Amino acid sequence: MSDMKRGTARREPKARMDAYEAVFTALAHPARRRILLTLNFEGGSMTAGEIADMFEHAWPTTTRHIQVLESAGLLHHAREGRNRVYHIDRRRLELVRDWLAWFLKDPH
Repeated sequence: MSDMKRGTARREPKARMDAYEAVFTALAHPARRRILLTLNFEGGSMTAGEIADMFEHAWPTTTRHIQVLESAGLLHHAREGRNRVYHIDRRRLELVRDWLAWFLKDPH
């Protein structure tokens, strides 16, 4: 029986499984998905203030969402003067594509 047929997905390294968990946990909240979508359609980067302006809730709530995305590796920031400019890390989004690819493979 080939490795694929024995369930290679179950033997993913722990670090990769932890990365999947972090990414999918971050993407579970609609506000965080909205941040990523907006960043993408605004050219891939925005300041923290521009991100916060998208929401009606308090600044600390927005900051928490940004921190979760950054902790999951989906965003990174650079300092530009007094601003933090957030950028999407597209390489990290490849984890989502790779995980979904398991469902395109023949399980038999």
